Amino acid sequence: MPSFDISSKVDLQTLDNAINTVKKEISGRFDFRDSHVVIELNKKDYVVNLEADSDMKIKQMIDVIISRAMKQGIEASAFNFDKDAYPSGKVVKKEVAVTNGLKQDDAKKIVKLIKDSGLKVQAQIMDDIVRVTGKKIDDLQEVIAACRGGNLNLPLQFINMKS
Repeated sequence: MPSFDISSKVDLQTLDNAINTVKKEISGRFDFRDSHVVIELNKKDYVVNLEADSDMKIKQMIDVIISRAMKQGIEASAFNFDKDAYPSGKVVKKEVAVTNGLKQDDAKKIVKLIKDSGLKVQAQIMDDIVRVTGKKIDDLQEVIAACRGGNLNLPLQFINMKS
């Protein structure tokens, strides 16, 4: 039976390349000259730590991160900017979490979307992926189209297509 997996992971090397590009661009910008700016990627926890002199500079850094990440092939929805920037002495710090794997709630939303579509496929949650199986590859392709158009606000990858 044909099947494929739905996941939501960001390649660590691609993310590292995007962050290094951001560091290089920020260091060359005139408006960041002679100011305290720190951009660090915590590879273990998939968190980008930002430090700057003001909240405005943090917002500019976020804009650069999004644009560089999208050029590297990382969707903007992979970054979680929900945490507010907080002052720490003379600097402002912000932690930006990066999506790595589907959470249980998100996986349930995907399975519900697939079941509501009325296609003759089975979807099951396996750790941080959702496996979809069906009798026809056409049904699986319709599931992919439904997930892309489902407004889930998740960076989804469709992997391991087997027929």
